[in-house]
Amino acid sequence: MIETLLDLLQYRFFSNALLAAFFASIACGIIGTYIVSRRIVFISGGITHASFGGIGISYYYSFDPIAGAAVFAVLSALGIQFMKEKTQVREDSLIGILWSLGMAVGIIFVFITPGYAPDLMGYLFGSIMTVSGSDLTVMGILTFVIALFFILFYKPVLFISFDQEYAKTHRAPVKLMNFILITLVALTVVLSIKVAGVILVLSLLTIPQTTANIFSHNFRNIMLFSILVAFAGCFAGLLISFELNIPSGASIIFSLIVIFIIAKLFDIITTHIKIVKSIKNNN
Repeated sequence: MIETLLDLLQYRFFSNALLAAFFASIACGIIGTYIVSRRIVFISGGITHASFGGIGISYYYSFDPIAGAAVFAVLSALGIQFMKEKTQVREDSLIGILWSLGMAVGIIFVFITPGYAPDLMGYLFGSIMTVSGSDLTVMGILTFVIALFFILFYKPVLFISFDQEYAKTHRAPVKLMNFILITLVALTVVLSIKVAGVILVLSLLTIPQTTANIFSHNFRNIMLFSILVAFAGCFAGLLISFELNIPSGASIIFSLIVIFIIAKLFDIITTHIKIVKSIKNNN
């Protein structure tokens, strides 16, 4: 196994993929913890699928699809946040509208684009093996910005994640922070598209956090453990993808689900053992 790994690391595409998995794990571990704590997973799903509109438009006008997805995702995220605060339209309705609009726009523009869109499946389901040096640079910068932001503003983010009214009483800039955080969510979604794809990226933002939550309810610990779980899933998924020649995005998500199942079974077993020991001690 070690020899195989050393052989794989000699290939530039695999080392790039591993580095991309590292950056994505940090970003998704941090942002995903915020998403799950705020219970805005559905919003993240809406942003994810809305970004496909940017990919479709970029294909049509021969732009970088990731850049187009970033613009569309950020605008969708800011639109949801703005409309939620300024209108009476229900949040879930706004998300559903943007979700549908983004996918519809993307499909239409891909359909009317002359020729064949060869990388479309990669954007839908992930293609981490095709990550380039420039992709890594962007991912590295964004990951650094996200990590730095959460380090510098950890307490306000913590307050906002669990009780926004309490945050307001402590004079935290709740509205500004909400706009910044939803922008970071959108950019993280785009960052992770090449890792897991538009269809599966939401799993990368929720499964590691759910796994971490089994063992801890501390916000900081969940973030740190989520990063480890995400990278473990990405690493295992990369190896499975390479060995079986199957899509990397699906194998990464499958690996994360297996890790979650193992963690849950371990939790159930240890809890049962504790209960049995407690009954014996009481007797």
